[in-house]
Formats: sequence, structure tokens, C-alpha cells
Amino acid sequence: MTDSDKKYLAIMPKLNSQRVDLLLEEVIGCRWTISVLGAVAKGVRRPGAIERHIDGISTKVLADRLRHFTRAGIFERVQFPEIPPRVEYRLTDFGRKFLRLLKEVDKLQTELNGEGRKRPPVKHR
Repeated sequence: MTDSDKKYLAIMPKLNSQRVDLLLEEVIGCRWTISVLGAVAKGVRRPGAIERHIDGISTKVLADRLRHFTRAGIFERVQFPEIPPRVEYRLTDFGRKFLRLLKEVDKLQTELNGEGRKRPPVKHR
């Protein structure tokens, strides 16, 4: 992490990850959240690769989400001492636990989709 990153993170408000309900509300507040979390969970770790993986996301929004998730303790930012610089994002232990919430959302959607198909046809009089 560069000095500039440290200064930036120092002035940003810290998220209270002790309150999962508030953290969920704070993190899920963007339409790209689930896409970014899903991409990193699948092993897409570099910002450029994530941007290519998610159709329609802008560089600015992606950078904001990555900073946000790092600040919340969901992602770990790993910077490699290479030229050109290389950065990767990985799920933290907490991030893997947090991702279980999104898996439950997927299960609920699958369940709801299944219920929609099981309904008997409506009989007209």
C-alpha cells in the first residue's frame, strides 16, 4: 500500500463491521456490488480484468467499489512490487463469511423462481 493510499484510507470514515446489518446496508448500496463481489469470488482479481468481466461497469464505479470493500474488510488489496505496478483484490476471511449472505440471496431467488413454475394453471370460467 502506498503512502497516498494510507493517507486516503486514514481520512475515510471507518465502517463498523461489528454490526452486520449496517455493513450489509452500506455495502449493498450500489447496483454493482453483487457483480464485483461475485467476480472476485470467482477468482477475477485484477481491476482491469474485473472491469472486462462485468459488462457496463465504469472504471470510476469499480474503483469506488474496490475501495469500499477494502475499507469494509471484505477485500484485501495486494500490491506487487513490479513495473508496471500490479494490484490484485482478494476476499478476506471476513469477506468469505460475508459472501455467504449473498449465496443465501441466490438461494432465495432460486426458490422463488421455482415457486413461480410450480403454480397450477389458472382456470378461466
